Amino acid sequence: MRANFDNKLSELNKKLLSMAAMTEQIIAMSIKSLEEQNTKLARETVEFDAKINEAEREVERICLNLLLQQQPVFAEDLRRVSAALKMITDIERVGDQSADIADLNIQLIKKKQKWDLSDISEMARAATQMVNDAIDAYVNDDENLARKVISSDDKIDELFVKTKDKIIDEIAADKANGEKAIDTLMVAKYFERIGDHAVNIAEWVVFSVTGVHKTERIM
Repeated sequence: MRANFDNKLSELNKKLLSMAAMTEQIIAMSIKSLEEQNTKLARETVEFDAKINEAEREVERICLNLLLQQQPVFAEDLRRVSAALKMITDIERVGDQSADIADLNIQLIKKKQKWDLSDISEMARAATQMVNDAIDAYVNDDENLARKVISSDDKIDELFVKTKDKIIDEIAADKANGEKAIDTLMVAKYFERIGDHAVNIAEWVVFSVTGVHKTERIM
């Protein structure tokens, strides 16, 4: 019984890593479509999100099978599978928001808008790293790495504030920049939210290892 459970748990880890890899890919596709103003790539990004949705359903099926049929006997087993069920929701939303960025980019290309992507590109790289580290922390039961992800959120928040301040200055200088500025802010906000989802994942990793979740510490 235990050997069978461990095999299923190993399968769960592999599927989660695969889903995380797809998430990394869709973030990269979304930012590349922005940088290159590539409508074809943006549309491919939107379509790619369906694969992540499918992966979520597969991981969910494995988790439910572990809970209902394998009947984990140790508390840490239950925490691990429960954490995975929570995490895949955030991973799937990262895919959704990357697709939203690509969809917005299609509209921007039609408007022939040009913009400074330096801060947004940096946010995208930071968000991708956070998601990857959070998944690695889960697979390796690495509480320290999970907490590093949580603390890394400050960097993305700072970049978002920096981008927002630039936008305010642009609008103040010329109100004609208003529509472009708002679109830029929306893209930055999507990447800021991706960072938030990575934090959520990391917090469930901490729960998986320690049995304590942030919401419980607040109460």
